[in-house]
Amino acid sequence: MNALDVVRYGHQTLLDTLGNCSVDEVTRPGACGIWSIKDIVAHLASYELVLIGIFDELEGGGPNVMLDRYRDQGIPFNDGEVAARIDWSFDDVLAELNAAHTTVLERLPSVSPERLSLVGAIPWYGDAYALDDLIVYMYYGHKREHAAQVTAFRDALRPPR
Repeated sequence: MNALDVVRYGHQTLLDTLGNCSVDEVTRPGACGIWSIKDIVAHLASYELVLIGIFDELEGGGPNVMLDRYRDQGIPFNDGEVAARIDWSFDDVLAELNAAHTTVLERLPSVSPERLSLVGAIPWYGDAYALDDLIVYMYYGHKREHAAQVTAFRDALRPPR
C-alpha cells in the first residue's frame, strides 16, 4: 500500500467536493445530522490533528493532547471539537485542516513500510489492525464518506431543473 497516495487522494477528493461552496452552503445545518459543511471540515481537521498525535506517539514523542482527548472522550470528542471551532470562519477551519494535512504529508514518509503494516502497533485502535489500516479507514474512507455527504447536501440545496 502507498500510504502517502492514500492520504493525498482522500484529501483531494474532499477538497474537490468543497470547491465553490457558498457561505450559505457551508454554514447551513444538515449536511451530516445537525452539522454544517463547516462543522464537517472542523471535525476532519481534528482527526488530522489526531493522526499527527499518532505519529508523535509512534516516534516516542510523549503525550499528545489531541490524541489523548480522542482516546479519552470517544464519541463526545467529535461534537466537542466542532463546538471548539464554532466561532471560526469556514476559511479558518479549512486552513487548519490543510495545515494539519501538510504536516501529515511531511511526516508520513518517515514511517517505514514495516511500521505502517505492523499489526498491533496501535492497540487502542484494535489488536488486529496496523497503522495503514487506520489510515485507510479513519482518514481515506472517513474523508470520502463526508465528501459524499457534502455532495448530497449541496445537490439537495439546488433547485430542481
